[in-house]
Amino acid sequence: MPRRTRAGRTPRFYPPLVLAAAALVALVALIPLVFVAGYSVSVGPAEAVRLIVRPRTGELLWNTVRLAAGCVLLCALLGTGAAWLVERTTLPGRRVWNVLLVAPLAVPAFVNSFGWVSVVPWATGYGGALLIVTLSYFPLVYLPVAAALRGLDPALEETAHALGHTPWRTFLRVVLPQLRPALLGGSLLISLHLLAEFGALQMLRFPTFTTAIYDQYQSTFNGPAANMLAGVLVLLCLVLLLAELRLRGRARYARLGAGVARPAVRARLGGFTVPALLGLGVLIALALGVPLGSLVYWLTAGSSAAIPVEPLLSSTLTSIGLGAAGALLTSILAIPVAWLCVRRPGRLSVALERSTYFGNALPGIVVALALVTIAIRLTPPLYQTTALLLVAYTILFLPRAMVNVRSALAQSAPALEDVAHALGLGRAATFRRVTLPLIAPGLGAGAALVFIAIVTELTATLLLAPIGTQTLATQFWSHSDSIAYAASAPYAALMVLISAPATYLLTRESRRGARG
Repeated sequence: MPRRTRAGRTPRFYPPLVLAAAALVALVALIPLVFVAGYSVSVGPAEAVRLIVRPRTGELLWNTVRLAAGCVLLCALLGTGAAWLVERTTLPGRRVWNVLLVAPLAVPAFVNSFGWVSVVPWATGYGGALLIVTLSYFPLVYLPVAAALRGLDPALEETAHALGHTPWRTFLRVVLPQLRPALLGGSLLISLHLLAEFGALQMLRFPTFTTAIYDQYQSTFNGPAANMLAGVLVLLCLVLLLAELRLRGRARYARLGAGVARPAVRARLGGFTVPALLGLGVLIALALGVPLGSLVYWLTAGSSAAIPVEPLLSSTLTSIGLGAAGALLTSILAIPVAWLCVRRPGRLSVALERSTYFGNALPGIVVALALVTIAIRLTPPLYQTTALLLVAYTILFLPRAMVNVRSALAQSAPALEDVAHALGLGRAATFRRVTLPLIAPGLGAGAALVFIAIVTELTATLLLAPIGTQTLATQFWSHSDSIAYAASAPYAALMVLISAPATYLLTRESRRGARG
């Protein structure tokens, strides 16, 4: 009989090796948070209050919160609505629409801003920022919601219809609650991205905490003021994590088997077919047509041909190499933390998982400065190395892999692992032969998202890349910062081309489902 605690609960068993690996990942992810907290303590409470409690902080807080809230709401509506049209209706060309709706992920947010600003100069301020970040990030909701819709058991909806529920009431009462983990996971990712977004908002001249932190470091290297602003970002991140954890609940969504073999009956759009096609067409035209059209214009009408081929090729190979290495490392490190969170849910596993999200909410410049400080003081050989840059990428983009791996594990029935153990397989063999094949799609999706993020990462790369290392993002920024649109265009175009295959891989499972 297993020993029970005073509350009558069976104590949780955490495999030592998995727990040690997850704890190490969490400690690395918390490095920037410890850096900000330590700096804040060293400043002293009186100085901290002076730096935080001022009108400028209130303005930045208002801008950051209203942009995040507006973007999450719009992305939730657009992503969920588009996913329902593609997965649950007779929409013509579903497979094509599915690819087009994921394609905006291949266009970095700052390239999207570049496309809009270079042809529509008035697309700035809150309105322009809200429009552009929504167009850039809504696929982060569309992807998990579409995947969840494909995995739902249609019998539950049929039962609701048999009980007299209308289609709309069935969606609200039956379908939407089952989409909650996917919807919340995508919304959390978007919120964290917006807290740390720099390039797009700097180009759109919309001040937030991240742009203010960068300006402080760039203009005066004002560490105390910048770190106090970073501390506020940490608090906002904590609020988001607690809210997502509270809303997610403790419901389990895994089941053994695929349920009903046949797919759900698709709703006939009828007279709504044309409006649905027009709506999706406008969305894709805004999200892809404007930035890609702008790149084509500057490539053909500008002086881009004067750019040497060698720097372009060198920065392309560097971006691909860093993206592949970082995606592999980040995906591997996400596995032990996600496994504990799903298979051994408890306060410790949840705390470890939540710890991995803080780095994503901090600007890349704060993460980079934290790593530089620690490397100089504790591990000088790591300073100005590719290894330190890969650590920064892991800290920044671990949540992208974590959300996908956790979702895949949640939908992988633990009973299959129990059967493998009963047949004599050890933990390592069970993971390799049973768990890993089941979570491979989620692992691949997370790796693809991380690859795209690394190829287009800017601020951390500017500070941490070894001397002489240039990526497409840093080359693009060096030209766009001087408003050399034509010179920037080739680097932006190559970032999109490199990200496109990884983005296409994200639609693999949905393309299979769209054949039905």
